[in-house]
Amino acid sequence: PRVRTPCSPTRECACERANDFLSQPANFALWAEGLAETLRQEGERWIAQTPMGEATVRFAPRNEFGVLDHWIDFADGSTVYVPLRVVANGDGCEVTLTLLRLPGMSDEKFREDAAWVGRDLARLKRVLEGEAT
Repeated sequence: PRVRTPCSPTRECACERANDFLSQPANFALWAEGLAETLRQEGERWIAQTPMGEATVRFAPRNEFGVLDHWIDFADGSTVYVPLRVVANGDGCEVTLTLLRLPGMSDEKFREDAAWVGRDLARLKRVLEGEAT
């Protein structure tokens, strides 16, 4: 499923502002609980501690198109791809994260992950709209 959170057009959350914020990996700590609790920079790399062990996180470079994808590379050679986009919607924007179901993932685990993403996106909405820091 797609989990989206729009920045309210009545609040200041221009697409460019959201794109600037989201294109900085250090800002994940302000909204992405699952990934950001342990996210740290080591030189040019970003490292996170996950239930599957330490992982390297690669982020799409800052771009004007609002493509904010990231990839989580695990020690076993597997990679989780996370498509993330921000698009203009009037004076505001919409942020869309597509949660892809991993091979072998149970329905229950997928629902849990979708709920987690929903909470993260709700937190991001509050941050972008200035309701939380």
